[in-house]
Amino acid sequence: MRIKITIEPINREGIILPRHYNYLIQGFIYKSLKKQIAAKVHDQGFLYEKRAFRLFTFSRLFGTFENADNSIIYKKNCILYVASPLTKILESFVNSLAKKGKIKIGNNYLQVCAIEVLFTKEYNSLIYVRTLSPITVYSTLLTKDGQKKTYYYTPFEDEFGRQIRDNLLKKYALININNKECVNLDFNILPHIVSKKNEHIIFYKDTVIKAWSGIYKMEGSKELLNIAFDCGIGAKNSQGFGMIEEYSLY
Repeated sequence: MRIKITIEPINREGIILPRHYNYLIQGFIYKSLKKQIAAKVHDQGFLYEKRAFRLFTFSRLFGTFENADNSIIYKKNCILYVASPLTKILESFVNSLAKKGKIKIGNNYLQVCAIEVLFTKEYNSLIYVRTLSPITVYSTLLTKDGQKKTYYYTPFEDEFGRQIRDNLLKKYALININNKECVNLDFNILPHIVSKKNEHIIFYKDTVIKAWSGIYKMEGSKELLNIAFDCGIGAKNSQGFGMIEEYSLY
């Protein structure tokens, strides 16, 4: 399930954000949750073996903006999507927005104009998707001198799709603890309309992250396709990466 919120600036200057604003949106989402839910998701996460998943993702902001030095300015309404397979997260988020009416992102005070609840379809065949926030897939490797190095995969490498599938399997197993058949679920993703211009270098606080936008072809079991829409694909979903929506070629 996902939430679509429309927000608008209260002051005439508009919504002024740094170019790399993911951490501000993430912070806004956490602050909009009940304290106990925010603490559980942020501090602990949901553990699969030794890895913690936050089980939500969010999009870029969609709207007309202007460039100004190292900032971007939204003069009018803009749209944000937030998705999660856990209704308690989205219910807490929506209830907070509905009660407040006005919110703060960074130094901006904003009006919530509309809140829409969008339910995930059941997909069980080949579909095309576009990214609402770019996908990042990586491995941490050791150099010859023993130093850790992060290697980011491109959509044109086989490991890109393999890691996305393995990641979805872990999320599915975490959400469906009693289902032991998840290892047999199919999933495949291939770039359809993706080029070098779809590569993005994004700063999340002090971390440099490489990620890819574009149009992708996906197919597989309905279980993993639904997880892909509700959780996001790839890594760092709760930092604003890997959110997708269905895309029509016609």
